[in-house]
Amino acid sequence: MAYAMVIASPGGAKKFRRIEIDPPAPGPGEILIRHTAIGLNFIDVYFRTGSYPWPVERDLVTGAEAAGVIEAVGVGVDLKPGQRVCYVIPNGAYASHRVISASQAVVIPENVSDEIAAAAMLKGLTAHYLLYHSYAVSRGESVLFHAAAGGVGLIAGQWLSALGVRAIGTAGGPEKCALALRHGYDAVIDYRSEDFVTRVMELTDGAGVSAVYDSVGADTIMKSLEVLQRFGSLVCFGQSSGPATDFKIGDLARGSLRLTRPTLFHHTAVPGWLQSASADLFAMIGSGAISIEIGQTFDLSDVARAHEMLEARMTTGSTVLVP
Repeated sequence: MAYAMVIASPGGAKKFRRIEIDPPAPGPGEILIRHTAIGLNFIDVYFRTGSYPWPVERDLVTGAEAAGVIEAVGVGVDLKPGQRVCYVIPNGAYASHRVISASQAVVIPENVSDEIAAAAMLKGLTAHYLLYHSYAVSRGESVLFHAAAGGVGLIAGQWLSALGVRAIGTAGGPEKCALALRHGYDAVIDYRSEDFVTRVMELTDGAGVSAVYDSVGADTIMKSLEVLQRFGSLVCFGQSSGPATDFKIGDLARGSLRLTRPTLFHHTAVPGWLQSASADLFAMIGSGAISIEIGQTFDLSDVARAHEMLEARMTTGSTVLVP
């Protein structure tokens, strides 16, 4: 029986409940997908808790990325039943079946598994826009990437290495630091035992870094400013520790610094970007330059526990849910 995991109102992970659904029929320009793997991301937590505005009045189906098999297509669709596809959309993935616009689907290459595609889409495309658009890195420079052992961090470390950029990361605990070091980072700072500002300045001989990629938020933002070179860029793309309420625009004056707060879905809305960036991502995966680390797998019906572990920073790499 087809099913979805829903929540009726913003709150804790225990609010998830399973409901049976009838697989919807695709309309013109749409496809019906039977999910085989679903990615877990912090954006799912932001929607669940109400940190991001709910797009519906009740019974929200969260989940932003998934992979699966096309079971039916609507009129005017070039894709065929049986093809494997993946996608990244703000909500709706925590279900065994769903209908999406065919324009939002990306065909999965033969050399990439459904699990890897589901684990890579949101995080890999996030790494793409961070490194090519939010702050376009250049060979030979140094950058700092927080949460280096997370799903985005592990992909970004490898991508930065492939681009000839010196990547310094932060992570919590020796195991996570070691994991990040195996994924392209030149150095990884254990924020539990070291002050990352002091260590970054030591590693760069006092010069600092040209950019900081920060998805942590409240715990790191103000110190991230301290390690930036003059005219450096602070790229804030998440707030896993909460919003940085102490930050003021005047804080950027310390070095004529730049600040940007990008989101993936502004990029995917640009015509052609999704297919182009996905092609770049899958080419990196296919070549072996990027290896996707799936640190843990849960049944979709056990999504509450998966959320709790993610929020407690008890996961590494990507997490996949299996319907």
